[in-house]
Amino acid sequence: MKSSFTLFALVALQQASSTPLSKRQDFSNIQYPPGTGGDLHEYPPGTGENLHEYPPGTGENLHEYPPGTGGTPPNCPPVGNPVIPFTSTFRVLATPDQVVNGTTNPVFTGGLEGAQATYDFGINVDLDLICYYITLTGFRGEYQSPARTATHVHEAARGRNGPPRLAFPNPMGDGDVRTSVGCMMGPFTTGLIQNGQDTGTGFRVQQIQDNPAGFFADVHSSLAVPGAARGQFPG
Repeated sequence: MKSSFTLFALVALQQASSTPLSKRQDFSNIQYPPGTGGDLHEYPPGTGENLHEYPPGTGENLHEYPPGTGGTPPNCPPVGNPVIPFTSTFRVLATPDQVVNGTTNPVFTGGLEGAQATYDFGINVDLDLICYYITLTGFRGEYQSPARTATHVHEAARGRNGPPRLAFPNPMGDGDVRTSVGCMMGPFTTGLIQNGQDTGTGFRVQQIQDNPAGFFADVHSSLAVPGAARGQFPG
């Protein structure tokens, strides 16, 4: 389909070609008003035309760029290399049917119907750093968890329960789609105390990279406190 600009140009061209020459405007003898620049032999001083030298500070022909202009900063990362080189990446799809409750004899709860989350993680084990892009849809109720937030990575195999090792900012946003984006670097805390210490104490992202199947991501709702949606790391 032609753009509106193309259609407009075609109509204008058609109108111009259909106008008799006797009715078309003659532009050959127009007198330009004084000072407009028509047929000037010299441009007014300071306009920059035909200058032998550019005024100081304009940046022309400078051997070095002034500080703060952005010309090749000394600490600029090499071109073509990522700013954060991840040693591993994971995508986790969390759904209600994977949520379980209990530790001794866990049972599937069904989670929160309609809720779904996608967790994209990038890990750098040397920096003990994890970056995340979390997208949550179909969530209802309020975020609820004894931990600092209600969005976590827990340590447990599929169908089992375990303590949260990482607590992420809860996804936020208008409408049905909520997101949470950022990076965290160890040492980690979750705000949940078990056996006298935080469940994030001593945890390193190396553990996820070494055994991804032993971890899952989830989000908790006041309408489904054990979990609204849960997903196992692939591995």
